[in-house]
Amino acid sequence: MAFEGLSEKLTKAFKKLKNKGKLTEADVKEAMREVRLALLEADVNYKVAKDFTKRVTERAVGSNVLESLTPAQMVIKIVNEELTTLMGAENSRLNFASKPPTVIMMCGLQGAGKTTHAAKLALYLKKQNHRPLLVACDIYRPAAIQQLKVVGEKAGAPVFEMGQENPVKIAKEAIKHAKDYGNDIVILDTAGRLHIDEALMTELKNIKAEVKIDEILLVIDSMTGQDAVNVAKTFNELLDITGVILTKLDGDTRGGAALSVKEVTGRPIKFSGTGEKLEDLEAFHPDRMASRILGMGDVLTLIEEAEQKLDAKKAEQLADKMLKNKMDFNDLYDQFEQIQNMGPLKGLLSKLPGIGNKLDDVDINERQIDWCKAIILSMTKEERAKPSLINPSRKKRIAAGSGRTVEEVNRLIKQLEQTQKMMKQFTSKAKRGKRMPNLPGLGGPPMGGNGGFPGF
Repeated sequence: MAFEGLSEKLTKAFKKLKNKGKLTEADVKEAMREVRLALLEADVNYKVAKDFTKRVTERAVGSNVLESLTPAQMVIKIVNEELTTLMGAENSRLNFASKPPTVIMMCGLQGAGKTTHAAKLALYLKKQNHRPLLVACDIYRPAAIQQLKVVGEKAGAPVFEMGQENPVKIAKEAIKHAKDYGNDIVILDTAGRLHIDEALMTELKNIKAEVKIDEILLVIDSMTGQDAVNVAKTFNELLDITGVILTKLDGDTRGGAALSVKEVTGRPIKFSGTGEKLEDLEAFHPDRMASRILGMGDVLTLIEEAEQKLDAKKAEQLADKMLKNKMDFNDLYDQFEQIQNMGPLKGLLSKLPGIGNKLDDVDINERQIDWCKAIILSMTKEERAKPSLINPSRKKRIAAGSGRTVEEVNRLIKQLEQTQKMMKQFTSKAKRGKRMPNLPGLGGPPMGGNGGFPGF
C-alpha cells in the first residue's frame, strides 16, 4: 500500500519523542530532520518537504507545546494538521453545472489510466443517481474507442463515439446527445501522449475553447513519483485544471505525488484510484489520508465502504442468528464472501487504527479465505447446517475434498465453536443486564504458519 515506508519512518521518529517524555527544542528539530528525510525518500518535492518541516518546527517549539503534559502527542497532532493542510485541508468535490449537463474533461499522459478512470468516475456518479455519458474523444490510440466501450458497458454507462471525427466536433455532438437523452453528466475521454507536446495541448485547448467545461480532471500515475508532480504542474499551467485523479495509490508506491501535487499546483486531489476494479475509486479526503500516513487508521472510509459493499440484509440475518446462537458454516461462508467483497485484506487492515504501519511484519496471504471457503464447500449440506455431525472420518473426507489438511479443518471448526461460545456468553450477560463484553471481530481465516494474520 502507498505510504507504507513513510508511515513506518514517521512512527519511528515519533516513538523517540514519546520515549523522551519532556521535550526540548533540540529534540523537536532532530525529529523534524528525520521527518524531512522520510518525506524526501517518499519522493516528496524537496521544497515541499523543507517548507512542511519548517512550519511544523515553528509551531512545535512553542512553550504551549514543549511545556504541555504530553508534548510528543502535541507534536504528532501538529504534524497531522499540517499533513492535512498540505494535501488540501478540505475535501474537494466536483463542480456541477447549474444547468445540466455537467461536462468533465479527462486529460493526462498516455498510460496514466484515463479511459479506465473515466469509467470508474461514471460508475461512481451512477451510484449517486446521476446519468453519465462517456465520450470517445481519443481518436488516435489503437482500440481506444473499443476500450472505452468495454469499460463503459461494465460501468453501465452509455458511450458516445463518432469514429475518427474531429474531437472538438465529437464533444459538441455528445453534449447535444446528452441533452436529448437525459444524461446529466458528460465525461470526455481525451487523447494522451507519451509526453507533453504541442499537438496534445493544442487539441485540449481547442476542446476547452469550443465547449463549456465544468471540470478538467488530470489523471496522473502516482507510481511515477516526482514526475507525476511535474506533469501536473505543466498541465495546470497550460490548461488551468480544476483537480487531479491520482491512480495506483494501492500499489507499491512511495506516495510523494499525493503529498506534493496540491502544494505545487494549487489544485486539489479530488479522487484516488485504489485498485484495478471499476469500484476502486475513492473521493480523496486529506484528513483521512493524513491519519493513515500516521498509522491512525481510516475508520470513516472503512465504514463507508462497508455500507456500499456489504449486503445489509445478509448482515442483519447473520446478526440475528448469532444472537440466537444458531450460526453455522453457511453463515461463516457468507461472512467470508462479504469480507472478500470489501477488497484486499491488506487494504482493509491498513484502515484500522494502530495496524496500518505494522502490516510489513505480517505475511497476509489473500488466498486464505478461498481455502476456508473450499473447506466449507467440501462439506455436505447437513454438515454445514449441523457442524456437530463432523466426526474424524468426515474431517478426513472434507480435507481431501478441499485439498487442505485435517488440522486446517479442525481450526475452522474451532473458530466457529469459539464464535458460538462468545455469542452465548454475550446473550447470557445481556439477559442478566450485565455490562456487555468487548466484542472482537469474528476472526480471520484460521490458517496457521507464516500465512496467519490477526483477526479482524
